[in-house]
Amino acid sequence: MIERFLITGMTCSACSARVEKAVSKLSGIQKVTVNLLKNDMTVEYDEAALSAEEIVHAVEKAGYGAAVQGEKKNAAASDTAAPDPTAGMVGRLVLSFAFLIPLFYISMGHMLGAPLPSFLTGMENSMTFALVQLFLTLPILYAGRSYFKRGFSSLFRGSPNMDSLVAMGSGAAFVYSVYAIFRTGYALGHGDLMAAHGYAMDLYFESAGMILTLITLGKYFEARSKKRTGDALSALIRLAPATALVLREGKEVEVPAAELHPGDIIVLKSGMSVPSDGVVTEGSAALDESAITGESIPVEKTAGDRVTGGTVVTAGYLQCRVDKVGEDTTLAQIIRLVEEASSSSAPIAKLADRVSGVFVPIVICIAVAAAFLWMLVGQPFHFALSIGIAVLVISCPCALGLATPTAIMVGTGKGAEYGILLKTGESIERLGKIDTVVLDKTGTVTTGRPEVCRELSLEPEFLAVAVALERMSDHPLAKAVIER
Repeated sequence: MIERFLITGMTCSACSARVEKAVSKLSGIQKVTVNLLKNDMTVEYDEAALSAEEIVHAVEKAGYGAAVQGEKKNAAASDTAAPDPTAGMVGRLVLSFAFLIPLFYISMGHMLGAPLPSFLTGMENSMTFALVQLFLTLPILYAGRSYFKRGFSSLFRGSPNMDSLVAMGSGAAFVYSVYAIFRTGYALGHGDLMAAHGYAMDLYFESAGMILTLITLGKYFEARSKKRTGDALSALIRLAPATALVLREGKEVEVPAAELHPGDIIVLKSGMSVPSDGVVTEGSAALDESAITGESIPVEKTAGDRVTGGTVVTAGYLQCRVDKVGEDTTLAQIIRLVEEASSSSAPIAKLADRVSGVFVPIVICIAVAAAFLWMLVGQPFHFALSIGIAVLVISCPCALGLATPTAIMVGTGKGAEYGILLKTGESIERLGKIDTVVLDKTGTVTTGRPEVCRELSLEPEFLAVAVALERMSDHPLAKAVIER
């Protein structure tokens, strides 16, 4: 059995690797694929040996949330109002940058010769200089509080992730800076202006604020790529109409497309979209199948011909008997193909996931060791701390774990937008090695709109007669003649 689960709480590839490892240990599991960008997991398992509830429990035990996504009734039903991944992030970014810019200017501006207000300069104003930076940092910490919640929670569970590195790096910088403020106050109280000034120059508030703000900016760009890819998939889903006209006791009744059953007789009129796959029983019409086949010329349909959900009736009238609904329709299978492609991992992505699974704890060990070694060779504590913070922050594995899946997801979404379907992430990786492309002669790879290039007749009134004959038609070839 194949089941899809919605996973919450994942922030980096170390998280997805931990979830995948926790589920893979269960007996009866055949295949597990965790998609960090879509926050979901596809599990293939033996339902005789394992239940969905046990899989959810295993994910929760690993420290993350999980829920069965449920089957889609039809293509249109899957077009639920998914939350905007960028919602709320803009506000946090604006708040962070609004306080980071003056914080950075006050802490670093004097190094470039930039002027500061008089109440922030001089040894006697060391405490004011430090407190202003503290109060500018607090709103940034509030905007990025989620990193501390998730990071330390994962750390205490023994499964540190990217947020753990961010929380430890920015937290250490902030805590040491607060300690420096106390030392500044102590020195001022004892009349030691030189010592007070020295401690005021050892503040790392701008480092704590910069870490959180830049990580949030990166998360925002990641969320935007998610949203754009989701929009491309939603455009596919919207090809299927939400309602259908069904013949009931000789009358046309409008019903939700999700309630169609095999054997229902649906009515299709000019301009309507086909809600489900079926066979024409009566009437004739021209259908635009370009969204499914790529062919721009409408196809004539009469009794006995097949119609595909998501195509559009350009002219005519049809009655069709539904024979495929829900996940069995051609459109639903195309949508599933695109989703599977964006969820699948390319070989290079799997390598990155394996590295990321052990990357975070190793980085933490290296950061602690680096700080300790610098203190052993005689460097002061604040210098050793800055080295440890630098190792933690510069090693955040977000790029390692997110670059490849982001490229796969955006690539498959963009391909779907242009009618190009890719079956797996590995297919995309192998595309880079192609040196020759061979196209057939059917005209599929075109602008999708026919046009008249030249007239073969030498009679001057030929084009006028052709336009007169075609002016009442909506056929693409007729429109091409009229435009000429």
